[in-house]
Amino acid sequence: MKRMFTAGFLTLLLDQLSKQYVVEWLNLKTLGVMEVFPPYLNFHMAYNTGINFGLLSTSRWLLIALALVISAWVAWWVRSEGDKRWMQISGGILIGGALGNVIDRVIYGAVLDFLNMSCCGWENPYSFNVADIAIFIGAFGLILFSGEKKTT
Repeated sequence: MKRMFTAGFLTLLLDQLSKQYVVEWLNLKTLGVMEVFPPYLNFHMAYNTGINFGLLSTSRWLLIALALVISAWVAWWVRSEGDKRWMQISGGILIGGALGNVIDRVIYGAVLDFLNMSCCGWENPYSFNVADIAIFIGAFGLILFSGEKKTT
């Protein structure tokens, strides 16, 4: 459980610090767009009130409750699997990302998205954040490591 807590805390911290740095300190909330390494990486401010692509955008408190319930279930599942190092880390990363987005919804009423990546003539219209990356990596890790043998 210590591994899961540590991974979750570090993920949450990285997510919130990145949002504070880019959105507040670099003032992306006012500028709207900043070229970082065009066209591959830009900062593009977006307030996502829903889930992927704005789905369920009118259900702020439902989404908060759902994220908390899923996080609690993941923690229970990882704990019930025993001492599986990479599963604990994956669960922590997923939970940290989910809680990062919950904090945004509570404070700002929406998730703060700012990362935008495009390539090779394709312009991506969507933005995401560190928490979104963590949720994806954590979920992938849980799938990948849930069947492995217990390790210490």
